[in-house]
Amino acid sequence: QVQLVESGGGSVQAGGSLGLSCAASGDSWRRNCMSWFRQTPGNERERVATIDPFTGTTLYDKSVKGRFTISQDYAKNTFFLQMNNLQPEDTAMYYCAAAYLTWERCESGLSTEMSYWGQGTQVTVSS
Repeated sequence: QVQLVESGGGSVQAGGSLGLSCAASGDSWRRNCMSWFRQTPGNERERVATIDPFTGTTLYDKSVKGRFTISQDYAKNTFFLQMNNLQPEDTAMYYCAAAYLTWERCESGLSTEMSYWGQGTQVTVSS
């Protein structure tokens, strides 16, 4: 099993920055695909960034590329999402998620592919 606990988030004005953390525990082999998703009321969860913890390969949704950075402290089993130049449309509940997937399936960014989820943390950006 894998447990994920997020921290960080909060409220910021447009153009500001926030950082999220996701502490992972449990079987590391079960989580070769680590992603951050976000969700707004009435909408499906959308993937914003993904990292393969073992290779360091990353990918980003086009809406956040160049502004968000996913990273990890491999030794501490902790994953991060640094969010810069935040905009009101970034307001959402943010979740970290993990799964054991081929890179092709991980790359798809489908929330239904993910096996483990954190509890979520709210990010609010005001204009």
